Amino acid sequence: MVAYKAYLKLQRGLSDNTMEGYTRDVDKLLAYLRTDGVDLEEVTLDHLERFVCTLQDVGIQPKSQARIISGIKSFFKFLKKEGYIDVNPSELLVSPKLGLHLPDVLTLGEIDDMIDAIDMSTPEGIRNRAIIETLYGCGLRVSELISLRMSQVFADDEYVIVEGKGNKQRLVPISQQALECIAHYIKEVRCTLSVKPADADILFLNRRGGKLSRVMIFYIVKSLCELAGIHKTVSPHTLRHSFATHLLEGGANLRAIQQMLGHESITTTEIYVHIDRSTLRQEILLHHPRNARR
Repeated sequence: MVAYKAYLKLQRGLSDNTMEGYTRDVDKLLAYLRTDGVDLEEVTLDHLERFVCTLQDVGIQPKSQARIISGIKSFFKFLKKEGYIDVNPSELLVSPKLGLHLPDVLTLGEIDDMIDAIDMSTPEGIRNRAIIETLYGCGLRVSELISLRMSQVFADDEYVIVEGKGNKQRLVPISQQALECIAHYIKEVRCTLSVKPADADILFLNRRGGKLSRVMIFYIVKSLCELAGIHKTVSPHTLRHSFATHLLEGGANLRAIQQMLGHESITTTEIYVHIDRSTLRQEILLHHPRNARR
């Protein structure tokens, strides 16, 4: 397993979270095989399909099944590549079909309500305002936000360098409003903290001067939604979805949105075309000549 982890880290360039997910999924399979007394060299497609049936029987959802199968395929591909096995039994293993899931999106008004709910009289409020402006204004993943460094913010040129999945970097424009909030946070709050040496360049810190956790960002977003009276299913990722949807509604090119989100495939970005379908329908009803004649 050590060699597999090294392969995921060095050759695949996966993030620590993705790497941990893959190894956990492989551990599930290995535990299942041990119960049946099957060695890795003896694994067949039939064994793997029975393992997937077990996942279904215990109520694992199709999306989670697909993720586990992806991890298993990666593992057996590694084993064959390194010569541990002669045949890859997972090549014909089929993932469950997933329906298109449209994430919840906040309106511009709801984003404003969240920001208005922030108590700017507290150090945490000043920091949280900068966090929300950056998270929404740049369409960042949570992992990208908490890892953002001060040296990666170029205020004069109005862009940030973001390290995404697989440590891939991209340039993302940042609004003047977000930059002003960041500057206010650095001047009024961050400079007063006893910053831990390892986090000296990290932009957003907790009150003890350390790096913020993913859970803390989730808590901040959920709390602001409750204060703003927003009853949708909201997470930090909702702000990323909202960022992309609002760009599309504003006329942004899908390829440009893809680059700003850091999606490798345009098909990942195309989900926002479906989210925007209601807006497109309204435009057609309003402007199409057949409807105008009624």
